[in-house]
Order: sequence, then structure tokens, then C-alpha cells
Amino acid sequence: MEAVKKLKPEFKILLVIGLVIIILIIAYFSSIGPVNITNKNNIEVEIKPGTSRSEIGNILKEKKLIRSSLVFKIYTVIVPTDNLKAGTYILHQNMSMREIITELEKGSKYNPNLVVLTFKEGKRITDYAKLIANETNHDYEEVIEVFKDREYTKELINEYWFLTDKILDSNIYYPLEGYLFPDTYHFDDKDVEVKEIIKKVLEETDNKLSSYRTELSKDSHYYMTMASIVELEGTNTTNRKMIVGIFKNRMASGMNMGSDVTTYYGLQKAMTSDLSTEEFLRDNPYNTRSVNMIGKMPVGPICSSSLSSIEASLNPTDSDYLFFVADKNGKIYYTRTNKEHDQKIAEIKENGDWIW
Repeated sequence: MEAVKKLKPEFKILLVIGLVIIILIIAYFSSIGPVNITNKNNIEVEIKPGTSRSEIGNILKEKKLIRSSLVFKIYTVIVPTDNLKAGTYILHQNMSMREIITELEKGSKYNPNLVVLTFKEGKRITDYAKLIANETNHDYEEVIEVFKDREYTKELINEYWFLTDKILDSNIYYPLEGYLFPDTYHFDDKDVEVKEIIKKVLEETDNKLSSYRTELSKDSHYYMTMASIVELEGTNTTNRKMIVGIFKNRMASGMNMGSDVTTYYGLQKAMTSDLSTEEFLRDNPYNTRSVNMIGKMPVGPICSSSLSSIEASLNPTDSDYLFFVADKNGKIYYTRTNKEHDQKIAEIKENGDWIW
């Protein structure tokens, strides 16, 4: 058998060099990827003025944001990179080296004094006022007084097309109820004025409602009021449209809307327990269960609405239903007669699915 030929020394050297290059390439590309793709935790990094790229690499390595400070230095040399700016950054282990460098090129926008206010769908002005009081240097009563200020409200009516004189009705608890679009808002610090917060939120309301302006302008107060009711009565656009249609059927038939959520708002009570018969029937310009509210809408919105509810208020589903009821799981049942409605309620209770 012929012996296997030995590699010449120069080929051995080339083979070793080739393997080393391959290993270096693999190591390089491994080092520029995220340290931990699943870790989204905030890591604060401070880059002081005059810090060199080599030092920045060391800082990022110490913070476990990159695998190799040497690869970082090489990367910023071989890949076109702008000046890396001083500042305090919030970075994450799921960011690649390129993403981290991009943030350092753009400069820091991190503000340790930043105030973040998240206004949620279905919440009331009073809920928003508590949030503002908790997160800023204003107390609750101060915030509420701004929301109650009719003269300030008149100024806003002149500025925003969706606000009308209807919100000045003396029976309305808070004129801007229902008109503060639910979203997350950022402010520079805790000294932010309450009116600045309101203006920023109304600007977003204007932005969100702009595509519905033609329809809403016919009677924005009606649509925003209806939207606020179905925000709490329904769970999605489909059943909210059905519920709006049912409310319209009831009022057209000489009935009251009969919406429990309006009763809770009229009493300024949280929907955490059942109400008494006397409370349900108490006369109030918000309470659509009252006998004096036959064929009438509440005097104004009862919470902030999502776009889903606003769309439902503008585009109700036609049906011949006059009643609906939801179980504790959010499933909604529609019926045509009071007898069918009572039977459905009894069935829900018997199955242990009643809300209370």
C-alpha cells in the first residue's frame, strides 16, 4: 500500500494561517452580536466628555453590553463611524454592537427626571388626576381644580375643533371628561404644569381624531359620549358596534338606554360592587337607568375611549335586539324581549358566571 504523502511545510503553515483566520472571523462576528438577545433590562451607561473609543469599549465591556472591547475598537475603525457623543444612555444586552454604536452616534436623550404618564382607556378624569398628582409636584386638589375650570375650558374650546360648548353644561362634572386620549405621554420633569399636560394630551386627541373629523364634527359630543359608554360595556369593536345599535334601538323605542356604567359614573362610584335598586334608579343627568332619562343620552362622556369605541359610535351594527348582558368572562348575550333578557340573566347566575 502506498504511504500517504506528507504535507509540505509551507502548506502546513498556510493551513494553520487559514484556520486562524476562520476562527478570528467567527469570533469577530460572534462578538458584534447581542450579548443576550432575550434580556431587555435597562442598563445605564455614562460616557464622559473626552472619553476615547478604546475607553468607551472598556466601559461597555464592564457593563456586559459587548463581549470584547478589542473587537469594539476594531469595529469602529473598519466600519464608518461618526463621533461617539458623551452623555448618559439607557442600553440593553439584546442590542447588537452596531445598534449600541448608533445610539452613541445620535447622542443621549436620556433624562433621569423624565415623567411618564400613561392614561388608560376606560379611566376617568379623577383617575388621571390621581396619576398626575402621584407623578408630579402637584397635589390632587390642585389638579382637579384645573379640570373643573370653566374659563380655561372656554379657551380650549376655541382651540380644538372637537370641543364644543356642550361640555360647559353645568351638570357635567368635568368638562374634558372623555376628550383626553388614552396614551403614554412624556414630560421633562415633575414641575410640568397641569395645563401643559392637558394641552399635550389634547394635541394627541386632535391627531387621533383627525381621520374621523368629517363624521365627528356633526356632533362630537354625542359620539364621544356614546364611545365612552361602550368602552366600558363592550370588549372589542364588533360587540361595541352591536351595543351602540342596541342603545339606538332602545331610545328610538321610547326606552331609556339602561346602561349600568352610566349609573356608577353618575354616583362617582367605582365599578367594584353591585348597587342597590335605589341607586340604580336615582335621578341623575348621567344615569341612563333613571325614569327621567327615557330616550336620552348622558349629559357627557363617562371615561376616556379607545379608537375601537369611537369607531363603534360612528358605525353601529343594525339589529332588532333591545337587550344585552355580559357574564364575568366578558361574553355578551343579546336578546329581543325583557323576558328573554331576564331568562339569560338567570341562566348566567345559575352557571356561576354572574359578574358579582
